[in-house]
Amino acid sequence: MKPDVDVIIVGGGLAGLTAALDLVTNGHNVLVFEKEHYPHHKVCGEYVSNEIAPYLKRLGVSLEPPKAVAIDYLKYSTLNGNYTETRLPLGGRGISRYAFDETLYLRAKALGVFFVFQSVSSIFFQDSIFKLVTDKNETYTSTIVVGAYGKRSILDRQLNRDFIKKKSPWMAVKAHYRHDEFPNGVVQLHNFRGGYGGLSKTETGAVNFCYLASYKSFQKEKNISSFNNNVVSQNPFLSDFLQKATPLFEKPLTIAQISFHQKQAVQGHVLMCGDTAGLIHPLCGNGMAMAVHSAKIAAELIHLFLEGKNLNRNELENRYQKEWNKAFKKRLWAGKQLQRLFLNPTLSNMALSLIVKQPRVLKEIIRITHGNPIN
Repeated sequence: MKPDVDVIIVGGGLAGLTAALDLVTNGHNVLVFEKEHYPHHKVCGEYVSNEIAPYLKRLGVSLEPPKAVAIDYLKYSTLNGNYTETRLPLGGRGISRYAFDETLYLRAKALGVFFVFQSVSSIFFQDSIFKLVTDKNETYTSTIVVGAYGKRSILDRQLNRDFIKKKSPWMAVKAHYRHDEFPNGVVQLHNFRGGYGGLSKTETGAVNFCYLASYKSFQKEKNISSFNNNVVSQNPFLSDFLQKATPLFEKPLTIAQISFHQKQAVQGHVLMCGDTAGLIHPLCGNGMAMAVHSAKIAAELIHLFLEGKNLNRNELENRYQKEWNKAFKKRLWAGKQLQRLFLNPTLSNMALSLIVKQPRVLKEIIRITHGNPIN
């Protein structure tokens, strides 16, 4: 049986759209499933490292101002307001997922990528062909499937992924604000009890505030407003921001049960990209770049496989897992250790004291949680 398309991508976020762009550029038929029509907001730090800029430019996507905001500095503070600042070696861009995803979507659509705005409820693999069934009971087939559906999905249970069976004690909250005094060119990371948050400007001039909090710290408060007032605002920088800022969303966006447990980059013959393959702690501020980079790795190997370049399916899967580990495994490990360090008030203050005396320590932390420019 001949499949409907060469590649089906489940999820139309950064990883899914980037993989689609790369594959369609190389002449393959690509179908993307996405739950929501574009554009739409997503919970995200909305800071992306410049390491991916050369690759995106090759795909016909520019992050130059005014499409995105240039960010060159990092400011970090502990719960009690002790802080340090440093220049980011590569720099980055501030851009909302509302704008970023739509830019990639319009580019992919113009190049001939097909889109179906439905959820995929199940994936089956038999006789070298994938069969996908949607929530509307429609069936589609392909030679390759890429999983780029985000942090968690019903598909994780259907594919019997280990991490989905474990407790996930984290939640994320995101909203945009108007703040006339917020500085240009800086991304800020601030600790509070049981979590930490990031602040940076987006292409519209709005400031994105996205934070990660443990359920243990959040459940003691009645709602997000109470949590912001009584917990988040314990950090003087965040307190000052929330007092002076005007919310632009009717209500904040939230995600529950965020898991940082180890995931496999290949499951049930599906190649996983972005957060679906592994989630770096937001404290490291580089999940968007990892999503794009993982899509590049997958797309290049899929192209070799579809072109019959001496690469069978087993070799494709093994090489992808190996190259994914090489690119990201150390970053994920470093992010986990840093989160443990900086969420401990005593240790974070000790670490900050060391960083102030030895600024190169912070630069080394940035280096091991970011990658080199890819092209």
